[in-house]
Amino acid sequence: MGLDVWLVAHGPALPTNSKLFQSIHIDLHQPGAAVETILAAAGGRDIAGVVATDDSTVEIAANVAAALNLPHNPLSAAACSRRKDLARARLQAAKLPVPTHQCLNLDNALEPQLVGQRYPCVIKPVAFSGSRGVIRADSQDELMAACARVQTMLGDAENPEELTTLLVEDYIPGMEIAVEAILHRGKLIVLTIFDKPDPLEGPYFEETYYITPTALALDMQGCVANRVAQACAAYGLTEGPVHAELRVHEGEAWILEVASRTIGGRCARLLRYGAGHTLEELVIAQAVGQPLKPQTPDQAGGVLMIPTPRAGILRRVEGVMSAMRIKYVEDLEISLREGSRLVPLPEGNRYLGFIFARAPSSAQAERALRTAHACLNVVVAPLFELSDARVSAIA
Repeated sequence: MGLDVWLVAHGPALPTNSKLFQSIHIDLHQPGAAVETILAAAGGRDIAGVVATDDSTVEIAANVAAALNLPHNPLSAAACSRRKDLARARLQAAKLPVPTHQCLNLDNALEPQLVGQRYPCVIKPVAFSGSRGVIRADSQDELMAACARVQTMLGDAENPEELTTLLVEDYIPGMEIAVEAILHRGKLIVLTIFDKPDPLEGPYFEETYYITPTALALDMQGCVANRVAQACAAYGLTEGPVHAELRVHEGEAWILEVASRTIGGRCARLLRYGAGHTLEELVIAQAVGQPLKPQTPDQAGGVLMIPTPRAGILRRVEGVMSAMRIKYVEDLEISLREGSRLVPLPEGNRYLGFIFARAPSSAQAERALRTAHACLNVVVAPLFELSDARVSAIA
């Protein structure tokens, strides 16, 4: 696109001599210092735009863009888009269809906080993504066990409040969908609605199949677009990418999540708009003040985020070539190397890999993905962890 790229990321793992981009190292746990570091590195240069690539960077990106007088979302809106508790409060105040919910304080006894709680319900951390830590509970005993399990994951949280707060909300049945969109001066442009054809009923909610175009009726598609636009307005979002998750139940589109970023993982590879424009190109072009006009893709497509079959050590994935030969399968990637540790949901946060398909119809794309997945055999070795006492004895 003829742009110089500055890549800003946490930690020292970035290459410092890349010819493709310059790198800036920041500490995400020190957002104020991170903003100062970025602004110092950018000082005197003509910065055209700032794009956040994931939830953990949306607030820093908003602060940097504001300091550089570039289009950006208000900081409060960016915070809502990555914090489920703040988001729920805004959506409820706007009288939008969201599950009945409450926040649990893990520093206090849980039983008194659960009086009157309805079941089934869903427990989730307030600042994780990718379904990590999301667990369905059908009784108070299950909910208490889920809270204890999720609490062990919260050491990865970015601020003290996120270490002690969980969101519990009513379970909403129905078909789950995802929406990819872009905001420009407060106007929402829906790019794609993905169907998730597998029933996501719990107890964990692993993302698997995303299929587009949607099979939803046109009036429901309009309802979905309306609800996402209303949610963005409730947050205060005005610029940039939007990834939303909803459930269609009893003629209504219930809002689960609205994030101010693009779809996660490698799923955006599936998306092409108009003259070969990728989702990333649309987002970057808008960020630098040269928005492209997206066109509806002329083919159906789908992506499978290959599920993690069980915990252990990845030895190999068999059947990849057979899967690649399935009609309409476009590509297959195994993201993890042999020897990697596999951690399923709800603790896990990495996909084993991705299968991509394009076809004349959504049904054909979905069928190709399912057939290709059936070709794979994921060989996993057990993981044996030594206790502290055993390690001491060996030493």
